[in-house]
Amino acid sequence: MATCPECDFDEIDTDDFEEGDAISCPECGKGLVMTGPDEVDFTDEDDDDLDDDDEDEEEAEDEDDLDDEDEADDEEELDE
Repeated sequence: MATCPECDFDEIDTDDFEEGDAISCPECGKGLVMTGPDEVDFTDEDDDDLDDDDEDEEEAEDEDDLDDEDEADDEEELDE
């Protein structure tokens, strides 16, 4: 049995898995990978997801800035 590093659920059954296998915590659903006998850690996918979220936020901010510029241009055209 292994313990989830996210929620501390300590009854993750690891008997049918080998080192490198991806599993999910049955309690919180976090993606985990077997790192050794009865040891698990977060998968690299989760780290990538966090990076992707940061990139998505930056893209959304850039789009908002563009939208603001478009609105300002539209207002100038209406004033003329």
